[in-house]
Amino acid sequence: MLQQINKRLEKMMPFITPTGVFLGIIFSYYVKDFAFLVPWLFAFMTFEGSLSMNFRSLKGAVTHPLPVIILLSFIHIVMPLWAWIVGQLAFNGDALTITGIILGMVIPTGVTSFIWVSMKKGNTALTIALILIDALIAPFIVPFSLSLMVGQQVDLDTINMMKGLFFMIVLPSVLGMALNELTKGEVKDVWKPRLSPISKIFLGLVVMLNGAVVAPYLMNIQLKLLFIVLVVFFIAFTGYLFSYFLGKLLNYDKETIISYTFSGGMRNISSGAVIAMAYFPSAVIIPVVVSMLFQQILASIFGAFLDRHFAYQNTEEKKRVSI
Repeated sequence: MLQQINKRLEKMMPFITPTGVFLGIIFSYYVKDFAFLVPWLFAFMTFEGSLSMNFRSLKGAVTHPLPVIILLSFIHIVMPLWAWIVGQLAFNGDALTITGIILGMVIPTGVTSFIWVSMKKGNTALTIALILIDALIAPFIVPFSLSLMVGQQVDLDTINMMKGLFFMIVLPSVLGMALNELTKGEVKDVWKPRLSPISKIFLGLVVMLNGAVVAPYLMNIQLKLLFIVLVVFFIAFTGYLFSYFLGKLLNYDKETIISYTFSGGMRNISSGAVIAMAYFPSAVIIPVVVSMLFQQILASIFGAFLDRHFAYQNTEEKKRVSI
């Protein structure tokens, strides 16, 4: 029964996060006081996602590190710089909004990218290795990147930010992987199917609580808010698009291109919202929460695009072979 629920929730992934934001806004008065639960809910989500991973997943990244290094460089250098450029052009002088836009790009790749890569039959080993490595370096690279780009304009609580990232991402990831190793995969087979639907429900709760915190800003529809939505959507869209073209440019196989597209396009937006809520003024949270509205929808759109692209490619190859 739980597996059936999980499959239904997987199909609903494009709608869970935007629905959560809207529910958070509508019921803000009743749920905003529960925002303190967000880091704990997120730590559980990270733990559950790590139960299917083990330290041997890093073997491929060690023996063939170039694809991982390139994609990590893209995620943490190219896209934050791109977000900074677009943010400066669109909101010149608005340090808090620009910080929120950059924060949405410097956070680690989304754990849910593994779900999409698995569904589309991409390179799951590469995706797992990337998620693991990105989770381990997040407490260092996120504060460092933010301090470089916006540190002079916004006060950063770097030490506490590192502690928060360690608690939400690194510690539960290591615990999940260690349990998988110690039980020789038994915990993955027994407990992950039971915890996966709970984790997806928690995702909706995290998004709802984040939406409740910024509800006063999102309820007041202004041109600036609509402009933020458009700019964030544009950056998120180009993240998927650039990731796809990066895989094509490097002449990687179909599986790796699929992995690049989702891993490079998706971000752990929930962790970004938690960081923004804990260490920044509310204005910084808005671009991060806004990106929750369409990240999964964009993943669905690019998933359909990849299906059609590779189906067309296979048809053309068959035509050439027959000729």
